[in-house]
Amino acid sequence: MNLTERHRAYWRRNIALTVSLLLIWFGVTFVAGYHASALNQFDFLGFPLGFYLFAQGSLIVYLAIIVIYVWTMNRLDRRYRVHERR
Repeated sequence: MNLTERHRAYWRRNIALTVSLLLIWFGVTFVAGYHASALNQFDFLGFPLGFYLFAQGSLIVYLAIIVIYVWTMNRLDRRYRVHERR
């Protein structure tokens, strides 16, 4: 199957978005987890910061990643005219 230049540009942007959001996910999940004991020296809303990041903060970031992906992909689909027709 031959892809047009428009399709290649669409997939390049799709992959760039996915990689950047995965890097954010990795940072929140693993990098912050690695430094959790150091983060626990600080308090946030009365809880140790490391605990708060994993109990609440990481879930908020994960939700934001999903919202950003959906919103951006909908814009890309309309821009490159590859959105679903109903």
